Order: sequence, then C-alpha cells, then structure tokens
Amino acid sequence: MIHEVDQLIKNLLGGGALHDSGVDVLFDAPTREWAARRNGPTIDAYLYDIREDVRLRERGTTPVRDTRGAVVRHRRPPRWFRLSYLVTAWTKRAEDEHRLLSAVLATLLPHEVLAPDRLPERLAALGLSVPLSVAGVQNEARSAAEIWSALGGELKPSVDLVVTVPFPSFPEYDAAPPVTEGAVVRVRDTTGAPAGPPVPDTAHARPVRTGRRT
Repeated sequence: MIHEVDQLIKNLLGGGALHDSGVDVLFDAPTREWAARRNGPTIDAYLYDIREDVRLRERGTTPVRDTRGAVVRHRRPPRWFRLSYLVTAWTKRAEDEHRLLSAVLATLLPHEVLAPDRLPERLAALGLSVPLSVAGVQNEARSAAEIWSALGGELKPSVDLVVTVPFPSFPEYDAAPPVTEGAVVRVRDTTGAPAGPPVPDTAHARPVRTGRRT
C-alpha cells in the first residue's frame, strides 16, 4: 500500500498549481550527497515515519456480500496507519524554493479528504475515504530538527504531510452457505420404529434432529 500512497502524492503534487511546471517529484532521503546531485527544480516527499492510528482500530468482522446480497465472506476491518512525509523544495535560489512550497500548499490544502474514486485501485476497493493533514501540529512523530539531524543535512523549510490510510487485515473467512430449506423432524415410537413419514418444519431453519416419542 505504501507505494500506492507514493503514487497518490505524486499525482497530487503534479497537478494543481504545479501542473506542467516541469518540477520533478521524488521520494528520496534528502541527504547532503543527494542534494549535491540536484540539477533542476525538485519537490521531495520523504517518508520518515509510519505509525498505526490506534484511535481508528475496530474489532469484529464485516460481511462481504455477492451481487445477490448474500453474505459470502467475513472480513476483519482494516488497520489505519499514519504515513508522515517531509515535503521540501530544491532549487538554486531560496526564493524559488519558497514559491514551490507555496505551490505545494495551494495544491494540497483543497484535499483534506480523498474520496474512494480519487484513490489507487487497491485503496479504492476498500470503499473508504482517506484524510490528509497538511502542515499540521506534530504529535508522536519526530520533529523536523531530529529528521534533518539524522539525515546529516542542513535544516530547510518543509511541509509536513500526513496521509492516514487503511491497510487490509487478513485473512478473510468464508461464510457458510445460506439455508434454503426448512428442517425435517423424524419421529420414532418407543420400539425405535418410524412412527410416520418425516414432517417438514417450515417454521424453523435448523439442522436435522431426531427424537424419541415416549
């Protein structure tokens, strides 16, 4: 799923205010060596943190139905994960980097929630919307200063982007086929011999049982 979120971010950043700008969108770690190789305007979205959002965890299972509406499988609810990206702009001049970051904000801010039809195929199949947090307050994630220190680079202005996505839980459980016939009651006398033909029990749909009449 992570690579699909990468593609989703690349599609978003490549549109809006950055459409046809010729700016590269990459997902590399912005180290000193990487920065030294840049020879064109670049937007870098570095994935630096992955954490489950336990507030969204659900218990139990949900039914999966076929085209007739019959339950064919049971599925565990997905687990939600927060993917945190450090979005930076790279050019030869600080003013141009600031313009690119402004374009990033203008592009991402209208997309606080992405409907399933805006998502890649596997995410869209879950039928769930995906929220985006742009330049929000950092909580459990590492601070920008810690990230730059770990990368060995110099602190740059950045936009913190958090995408909270559902990851399917496995496995799915097959459901028993629906009951289409009623139960049949078989009656025997005290000698064990059948006391009459089987009697359909149309009021209850239960497994077949045998009993003894006394």
